Amino acid sequence: MFPKLLQEEVGSNILLLPHFLGVCRKDSKKQAVGSRMIFVALLLGVSMGVMTEDPYLGIYSNIFFDWKVTYGTIAPLGVPQQGILINGEFPGPKINCTSNNNIVVNVFNYLDEPLLLTLSRVQQRKNSWQDGTPGTMCPILPGQNFTYHFQVKDQIGSYLYFPTTGLHRAAGGIGILQVHSRDLIPVPFDRPADEFAVILGDWYKKGHKTLKRLLDSGRSIGKPDGIVINEKSGKVGDLAAEPLAVMEQGKTYRYRVCNSGLKNSINFRLQGHTMKLVELEGSHTVQNVYESTDLHVGQCLSVLVTANQVPKDYYFVASSRFARRPDVAVAVVRYANGNGPASPVLPPTPTENSAGIAWSMNQFRSFRWNLTASAARPNPQGSYHYGKIDVTRTIKVTNTRSLVKGKLRFGINGVSHVDPETPLKLAEYFGLADKVFKYDLVKDEPANEPAVVAPNVVNAVFRNFVEIIFENHEKMIQTWHLDGYSFFAVAIEPGRWSPDKRKLYNLQDAVSRHTIHVYPNSWAAVMTTLDNAGMRNLRSEMWERTYLGQQMYVSVLSPAKSLRDEYNIPESQQLCGIVKGLPKPTPYAGT
Repeated sequence: MFPKLLQEEVGSNILLLPHFLGVCRKDSKKQAVGSRMIFVALLLGVSMGVMTEDPYLGIYSNIFFDWKVTYGTIAPLGVPQQGILINGEFPGPKINCTSNNNIVVNVFNYLDEPLLLTLSRVQQRKNSWQDGTPGTMCPILPGQNFTYHFQVKDQIGSYLYFPTTGLHRAAGGIGILQVHSRDLIPVPFDRPADEFAVILGDWYKKGHKTLKRLLDSGRSIGKPDGIVINEKSGKVGDLAAEPLAVMEQGKTYRYRVCNSGLKNSINFRLQGHTMKLVELEGSHTVQNVYESTDLHVGQCLSVLVTANQVPKDYYFVASSRFARRPDVAVAVVRYANGNGPASPVLPPTPTENSAGIAWSMNQFRSFRWNLTASAARPNPQGSYHYGKIDVTRTIKVTNTRSLVKGKLRFGINGVSHVDPETPLKLAEYFGLADKVFKYDLVKDEPANEPAVVAPNVVNAVFRNFVEIIFENHEKMIQTWHLDGYSFFAVAIEPGRWSPDKRKLYNLQDAVSRHTIHVYPNSWAAVMTTLDNAGMRNLRSEMWERTYLGQQMYVSVLSPAKSLRDEYNIPESQQLCGIVKGLPKPTPYAGT
């Protein structure tokens, strides 16, 4: 079924493997032949004088991930439906690794339609070739495989991976990537007794193909049917066949919690316990204590929980936020040697009216970057004084909704994105951009013009410091993500943005993160340096909106065309569309 053999994949990258491979523990089974070939490639690379920045220890360790993506029957809400499994698992395997590890994931597509997975929540430095979005890569066709190579360079934290093609995200293929600090970097809390990965999300009883047909017909997919915790929707009083977590009295545990849903913000809490926030989207935070926490679509964070209650069962509770009729799911957290079921009285959700939005907004304001903590790199995080850098460009992003030829479309400033047959990144790299798309259809300021449906690409200047304003004129909350970058989330406020609102910015210790939510009829401001060359996707995390055009790509080109700024296109990169079969341009030179 897979004519492109793994041997060919490895062989074509023999000089790249020493740069990309590293030590990374694996939760799924490994093919022994893959490990042996990597070992041979590594030895050959060393013998040819290839130098690497980071050591590659444990040659015999589990360093290679083989992921077989298949369909399987699942029933998160009790209704059997077609799901997407990775190595038969749902959720998918954890990637559990350490800062600066190099990771190789060989993805085999056993589905009946093209597939892409994105692991770009971690900033793939100089490597947008493998962002896993249709604008940067050719999809993995049915019966074929592709090998992702990337490094979690100078990063720590909790991240999601998931499919970006079609409505696959509504069917599974989702998992968590945990990046630990290196031993030489002090962490601002004691090592927990154990860690638990918790993936929350809303869910539909309709299958992903049915949802896609609804959107293709011009309709909305409507309200989700329920909430799931690690793809299960427990109810109060259910007999827990398997607890979410088991804790021992007196010990402290780390819960890495992500919201992988399609629409709903989720509030989570642990019955009878408080939670200490320690990490938010790859940044150590000031360690505030919360009874419950709002987590918006696409976001991840870590909390510490101390098992200091009577030994018995307790409910981990997740409920949708800002919905007329909130959905609720529970999972059991069990004390070792505990005696007794969880109480049926659940801790309350913060109010759902405007006071609830004010509560959530105040919680956002309480999130602060821990300036005294070391990051994944040896330098203190607070050494980057972003508040003293001059802004060179302000881009205002407004979510728009319209009917185009009678069909529902979403967009940014009136431009609704569509993916061309040729990925934007490849068209640009081969010098054929003018045959595939036009730059700068969307303007930095929203224009009151008829909706345009076209590939949406914005030109940006390498290493410029930009301010992005997200303005939400609708009654539902929005969440946005920018691939390849972390940005400083300096403000979220009600009303409309204007330049005088900059006086409300936190220019000292705003958390560096990669998603930002915007409350109804509110705005959010972020700042970032565009120092990661490539074609980067800025998108809504509400996947109905993403699929129907609420996204754009930011082209950040290095004028030097140097390996210092961006890797060359991998030898194994798939080509499609108008670039299929073309000779590759002259590689970038080193410095």
